[in-house]
Amino acid sequence: MNNNFEKNISAYDKKAADYDNTHDGKFTEKFKSFLLKTVSIKDGDFVLDVGCGNGSLLTRISKVKAIHGFGTDISPQMIKNASWRNPHSTFVTANCENIPFDDKSMDIIITCAAYHHFPDVNAFAKEVKRLLTRNGDLYVAEINLPPLIRHIANVFLPLSKDGDVKFYSTNEIVSTFSSVGFRYEGVSKSGHIQIVHMKNE
Repeated sequence: MNNNFEKNISAYDKKAADYDNTHDGKFTEKFKSFLLKTVSIKDGDFVLDVGCGNGSLLTRISKVKAIHGFGTDISPQMIKNASWRNPHSTFVTANCENIPFDDKSMDIIITCAAYHHFPDVNAFAKEVKRLLTRNGDLYVAEINLPPLIRHIANVFLPLSKDGDVKFYSTNEIVSTFSSVGFRYEGVSKSGHIQIVHMKNE
């Protein structure tokens, strides 16, 4: 197993019990709130949250839209908590490169403050391409940093105990998904948050 995956499992299994009250939980809450203002979801949509943590984002979406919710996370404890919080959604323990759902089964895929943990974003892009319906939507909510700060942070990121891999610019995210056949729909930014919207062609 990739060492970053192992770090992720260890770190987030430990945080799972009280995740919402941890530094990470409070930090990612801002991403979820901004994402909910940005994402376009209809009743009946099949929505997959990759790196779903304890399922709180799907909980919030399900309160306003009658979706078919799905979530994956590499942490078994996070998945256990997500399933408890969302009994009408489907959750599985899986990494971002091998997601056990059918081809073209999802209308919307979201990854919220998790993309910088993914060891191989190109493999993830191919997996998203496989899973999304034609004209399906991808939303990548990620950390947004000025170029110099991002460069410095990326130098030290391999030392992270949480399995962080790299912080990305908007152009880098767009390029990765464009290379497998996605169309860029736009980006929304607020402070340290960026939400990149791509559509599957």
